[in-house]
Amino acid sequence: MNTMETKEKQSEVKNFINGKFERNGQTALNVESPVDGTIISTIPMSTYEDVDKAVIAAKEAFKDWSTTTMKERAQIFFRYRSLLEEHMDELTKLIVLENGKSYGESKAEVEKSMELCEFAVSIPQIISNEVQEVSKGVECRTERKPLGVVASVAPFNFPNMVPHWTMPNALMLGNTMVMKPSELVPLSVVRMAELLKEAGLPDGVLNIVNGGKEVVEAICDHPGIEAVSFVGSTAVAKIVYIRATSNLKRCVALGGAKNHLIVLPDAHLEMTASNVVASMSGCAGQRCMAASVMVGVDKVQHIIDKMVEEAKSIVPGENLGSVISAAAKERIEGYITAAEKAGATILVDGRGATVPGKEGGYYVGPTIIDHVTPNMSVASEEIFGPVISIIRAKDLDEAIEIENGSNYGNAAAVFTQSGGLAKQVMDRASAGMVGVNIGVPVPREPFSFGGWNE
Repeated sequence: MNTMETKEKQSEVKNFINGKFERNGQTALNVESPVDGTIISTIPMSTYEDVDKAVIAAKEAFKDWSTTTMKERAQIFFRYRSLLEEHMDELTKLIVLENGKSYGESKAEVEKSMELCEFAVSIPQIISNEVQEVSKGVECRTERKPLGVVASVAPFNFPNMVPHWTMPNALMLGNTMVMKPSELVPLSVVRMAELLKEAGLPDGVLNIVNGGKEVVEAICDHPGIEAVSFVGSTAVAKIVYIRATSNLKRCVALGGAKNHLIVLPDAHLEMTASNVVASMSGCAGQRCMAASVMVGVDKVQHIIDKMVEEAKSIVPGENLGSVISAAAKERIEGYITAAEKAGATILVDGRGATVPGKEGGYYVGPTIIDHVTPNMSVASEEIFGPVISIIRAKDLDEAIEIENGSNYGNAAAVFTQSGGLAKQVMDRASAGMVGVNIGVPVPREPFSFGGWNE
């Protein structure tokens, strides 16, 4: 795949099995660019047989890969990290093309992938084996061994970064992998495979099988796969978790989110407004850590007014990317309309957004909805767009009760200048990750990433 401008059509996507790209007459699915709605490529809708072929290749490669030293594996990822940096502009444009992010957001995604590789090569320093003399002349020892063939099912919202959550760690630890990228954004993973091969990764260690539901089901069912990682909606995450574990596999399935930001009256005006709006609109709201509900405690109108001012400076096609598809645009705008009909107030309306010259693209402008009640769909369901709902609360106890009432518990945040009040939210929020005066409380590795509840 050559360096491209964002509108250039790509060659057809192929599966990557045992170090070779191949396509064996599978049904093709068009891949659209959400930037302007044009068809940029096609992917094969693979079957169980394709997954089986990939697993066979991975099992064979595991024999040698699992016996190589950590140092040898790390050298490959050192070279690969350098290649990511060398091809930064190309990889960034590829994300823009297939996902619709802005250039800056796409570049940040590649930079994060580089950081994840850096963490992976540090793993040998973290997982040293344990030895203890438990009795005179008797030792017990713990040794960590690779599982074998593992699988990763990646989402559309971070086509480069999320595959790097799993792939470098799994491979550094001696496993081999079958990866299924989202059928909406298959191009970045193809380029990842090419660069890994250039860095010296042996054939069969990483295999890519494209497709839809049938591929995910095959991954969950295949007896040769030992563990499955999934990122996507909660509804599908539950199905994957049940199906994979019922086949006696280890499974990590990360689902959706409805993140609450609690804003107190003493919060710093400019910092809070800019953080909340950036959290809501970054990556067009298509990230599981995006702000979705702001719970305003008591007198926060001055902060809301400043948020409206901030939001009006965000322009689709300039500093706001597209959403992933026409269906996503229709769904997001449907939520806004439903809130309006239910009695909420639309302070900033992103419906009907278009970008000159890219009229076929899928854009939703930043949207702020005030006077939302907890029973409205915009307050309780994951929207996955640049939309934030404001619920008013009389005090902190009521605000925490609203946050605790959500079915989701990925992230929560509090904006205040009081350390004591911040600590209350940290202790009482029902969320796996909690931020103080930060709109996107994503932990850096080696801290764990994950939510509570659904």
